[in-house]
Amino acid sequence: MATPTLRAIRTRFASAHITFVAEPNLRDLIRGGDWMDECIEWPVKRERSMLHKTYRDLVWDLRRRRFDWAVLLPNSFRSALLVRLAGVKRRIGYARDGRGWLMTDRVPCRHRRTRGDQSNGVKDRFDTPSTPSSLGPSVPEPLTSSVPKSLSPSLSEPLTSSVPPSPVPTPTSGGLFAPHRPVRVGSSIPGSRGPFAPLPMVDYYADLAVAIGCPRPGDRMELFTTAEEDASVGKRFDAAKVERIADAPSDSRATEDGLTDDWPGGASPPDRRPLVVMSPGAKYGAAKCWAPERFAALSDRLVEQHGAIVIVTCGPGEESIVRAIGDNVKRDVRLCIDPLLTLGQLKSLVRRCELLVCNDAGPRHFAKAFNVPVVTIFGPTHPQWTATSYTHERIVRVDIDCGPCQQRTCPLGHVQCMTSITVDMVHEACCELLPASIAGRDEHLALAPLPNSQPRRL
Repeated sequence: MATPTLRAIRTRFASAHITFVAEPNLRDLIRGGDWMDECIEWPVKRERSMLHKTYRDLVWDLRRRRFDWAVLLPNSFRSALLVRLAGVKRRIGYARDGRGWLMTDRVPCRHRRTRGDQSNGVKDRFDTPSTPSSLGPSVPEPLTSSVPKSLSPSLSEPLTSSVPPSPVPTPTSGGLFAPHRPVRVGSSIPGSRGPFAPLPMVDYYADLAVAIGCPRPGDRMELFTTAEEDASVGKRFDAAKVERIADAPSDSRATEDGLTDDWPGGASPPDRRPLVVMSPGAKYGAAKCWAPERFAALSDRLVEQHGAIVIVTCGPGEESIVRAIGDNVKRDVRLCIDPLLTLGQLKSLVRRCELLVCNDAGPRHFAKAFNVPVVTIFGPTHPQWTATSYTHERIVRVDIDCGPCQQRTCPLGHVQCMTSITVDMVHEACCELLPASIAGRDEHLALAPLPNSQPRRL
């Protein structure tokens, strides 16, 4: 969700040398993008202490490079400490989580609730900004030619004048929606308590871009795939004999690499079966996961009624969820667990599908970045945190008295926010998004009964 801000920074400072410091598992995610000139990996978790040589080597490497600015997108204390130890001249980020003293330029959090605010309304409270008159320092070459000395409004006044607020909804109390009624993005729902009111993360990151002099970015996300990633997924399709053409012989291929070439997002030709990807996991916690048995029932329905090819994928540690889906399906399905897809391969897979069905997790944003329709199943999390203007998404959720609680596991043990979401609800949303040339053509595309059908590995 940071990619609109990354694009704004790259465009504004086109001649600057931009370096990312990123988690090792995010290298595949950003690979192929041109937002940066190089990427340096964070040490693994066990090596992130100042007492560990790997961490000290990273600090000295950054000091040696003599960076002029550090723009901190994460809220973590450790990211602020790292750039302070690295001697970066200007350290720009949100003043929160006890790290304000590590910043030279503190950007206020406009969605912070006031202390003692007992209502569900939202009041903006701005921390006292840091005193430098400008975020644009006099910097040595090569940045002096591309970074003017004054890039942003004065930080001697609150950023309310320079960071135009996007709409922050005033949450309401009570049950606004009837129980078990699916709702869509943009609907007003009860707000969860906490120090910060729900604010879309694309806007949260955009405030940082505006603070350093960039035009305010929109919310159009972007990702890229590499030729190697696309070829790798193509080989797996070919090896598993994944056929996109209805009634095609088992040894036929849609294109030379086993994949069709008219993706994503467009209407499928009359003789092509829709490719539906399911991502049933969620790194955040079990409370965000819809039941595997319901994913299995949805998969059967998509195969029977729409002739879909269903591929189920997951991340590390979520293999048991995929196996449970495989144990409960009655129709053909492909399981991506041996081996697991890398993030880069997952991007390539999502980019070429007609529909993604997932919980509120990272793959959802892959679909948005590649303009692929997506059905997102929401449970304990507030949709406003990740809201965008993307029109090809359907959010399915129910309104219950205890939600959205933002908890990794259900504090009450019933997980009603997820168990109340039925297969019918999610299937209805899928029908809205499946290409019109395929949805409703059941007689032509429905497969013959497979009483002994077994899930296949992809």
